[in-house]
Amino acid sequence: MYLIAGLGNPGKDYEHTRHNAGFMVLDRLADKLGIQFDRNKFKGKVAEGRIGSEKVVLLKPQTYMNLSGESIREAADFYKLLPEEVLVVFDDVSLEVGKIRIRKKGSAGGHNGIKSTILHLTTENFPRVKVGVGAPKQDMVKHVLGKFTEEEVQRMDQSLSASRDAVIAILENGIDSAISEYNGFIAE
Repeated sequence: MYLIAGLGNPGKDYEHTRHNAGFMVLDRLADKLGIQFDRNKFKGKVAEGRIGSEKVVLLKPQTYMNLSGESIREAADFYKLLPEEVLVVFDDVSLEVGKIRIRKKGSAGGHNGIKSTILHLTTENFPRVKVGVGAPKQDMVKHVLGKFTEEEVQRMDQSLSASRDAVIAILENGIDSAISEYNGFIAE
């Protein structure tokens, strides 16, 4: 069993912002699996389904980005999951728009949602899919809470779908195989 957590901020004001890339990937994943976020649990929105033979729980924390780890920890504890069974999908400003990167573990890299997740899981050893949202040209907060430009929307569309497929590949073929397949991905 796996917990797949997509990071973002709840509410209409934050829909389609750069910081909500994790939510957007999980929405695409839920659509592909034919499931819905129909329950509120673990301070988040939850959907359950299967990827291959593996049961998966999709979680969109509703705690706001900086407290994402609270929600993730509650779900991981409930299902008695190891950190390696928690896959986190989130935005990354160090990657250009349209690029994705898979990692087995790592530091927070300045991302407050990942800082919170590391704090609450008490380890950096959990897999992650990073979705590139581009570096800020202005204030970081305005950048991550801002929407994509018209030119970026098409690239993000491809990137979100590739990120969804990367999550599926991790569960079906293993993380090493997914890394070799998707870490070179860049949307056109």
